[in-house]
Amino acid sequence: MLGFLAFVVIYGIIKTRGTNDVDSFIRAGRKTPWWTITLSIMATQASAITFLSTPGQAYVDGMRFVQFYLGLPVAMIILSITAVPLYHKLNVYTAYEYLEKRFDLKNRTLGSILFLSQRVLAAGFTIYAPALILSVILGWQLDLTILIIGFTVILYTT
Repeated sequence: MLGFLAFVVIYGIIKTRGTNDVDSFIRAGRKTPWWTITLSIMATQASAITFLSTPGQAYVDGMRFVQFYLGLPVAMIILSITAVPLYHKLNVYTAYEYLEKRFDLKNRTLGSILFLSQRVLAAGFTIYAPALILSVILGWQLDLTILIIGFTVILYTT
């Protein structure tokens, strides 16, 4: 696992050489094909909770759970084909920037606050669920496991 993490970090460093402005960093200089963006969006949707909960959901719901997991890639492809060209045309970085251009700053601010509130709550669960399992498996205190996971995430994303 540490080897793969090191590979991802080294690969990221190599691929971001020459990235010296916001547009190059966030939108890859507007040269990324739609299918790459689709895969990136789909990967962003997966978390530790996804991998921990999927077997239980499959057990409880049977084959009904497949509808969600097969529908998600289709939805991402549709979004990438429709929303991404719109963002390119309007030269916006985020959905919230689009809200401001389409409506006003109040709508952008409200949308941003609601999204960030939801993400803060979700981040807590995303760290707590694997920490709970790891603390049981490794015999560590839950508080310590949460701190280790949180610190690792901060190091990885900085």
